[in-house]
Amino acid sequence: MATSRYEQFKAVIDLWSRKDAPAVLAAMTDDIVWHMAATAKPPLVGKAAAAKFLEVFGANISGKPGAVRWRIIHHAETADRLFVEGVDEYDDVSGRTITAPYAGVIEFRGDKISGWRDYVDYGTIDRQRSGEALAPHVRALADRPAA
Repeated sequence: MATSRYEQFKAVIDLWSRKDAPAVLAAMTDDIVWHMAATAKPPLVGKAAAAKFLEVFGANISGKPGAVRWRIIHHAETADRLFVEGVDEYDDVSGRTITAPYAGVIEFRGDKISGWRDYVDYGTIDRQRSGEALAPHVRALADRPAA
């Protein structure tokens, strides 16, 4: 087991940066409840649902090295819960960069993630997908250095 929940989660980020979906799934409990956009979409429940999401989401991410630049800016943890503020940034298959500042709560059971709630503005993501640039205030949030 990693020495902190933050280190465990950073390992998952590293796995996803390499688009290693099987290893990401191995870091989750079988009954994971994942709110990948907590206020915009219903949660994914179970590894099969998480696997399907990763497959669809991953298919839209460029396969070029460095295409995923997911980073944590601030974090705090207590017992089996990690709170993070970060930026999920990636290049899609068309070459467009999608930048999404977010906050998340990750719950652990043993060495695995059992609950995951990301709070993200889907409007910001959709506007970028349609070709709009980030608003200056969102760019300022996204440009802060990682922890």
